[in-house]
Amino acid sequence: MKQIESVSDLAALFSSLPGVGPKTAQRYAYAVIDWEDERAQAFCDAVKRVKSTVKRCSVCGMFTDKDVCDICSTRDKSVICVVTHPKDVLALEKISGYKGVYHVLGGTISPLDGRGPDDINIKGLLSRLDGVEEVIMATNTDVEGEATAVYIAKLLKNFGVKCTRLAQGISMGSEVEYADEVTLTRAMLSRTEL
Repeated sequence: MKQIESVSDLAALFSSLPGVGPKTAQRYAYAVIDWEDERAQAFCDAVKRVKSTVKRCSVCGMFTDKDVCDICSTRDKSVICVVTHPKDVLALEKISGYKGVYHVLGGTISPLDGRGPDDINIKGLLSRLDGVEEVIMATNTDVEGEATAVYIAKLLKNFGVKCTRLAQGISMGSEVEYADEVTLTRAMLSRTEL
């Protein structure tokens, strides 16, 4: 049986989302067919509203609906926690105790993928170092995350800024966003200098 073109198009869009495979995307597309018109319209409106109101903080790169996010405008700027993606900030914010600010790189250094230091937001980090006492590297512990952390640590030595790395609790190869709160708390408290 040939699939209906509009359903196939919608399934293709759903499957472009992270973690959504072809079968799940198809189930989502068929589920939308059963929605009331009001629910379908609310879904479309929510997507449009997110696209028109959410942007990157001009300071740290986190998602916000303002020019400067609440974290950057209210927190201790002497400590910066460097993460790869905005979702990492959300994971770290679940733990209590960290009162500094963040910096979102927007990726990692990965020569195999054609990403060098100029392709991620390292220059933005370096422009924020006035008055900074410590930079915490909270990139993932995979090869690219480690390479990025070491590269940035070497740069920071030229500025006389202490650079630490999240420590025990996060195993090599794991991703920050999937770590539980206890593990993240332990890692934040046990960070080591790079």
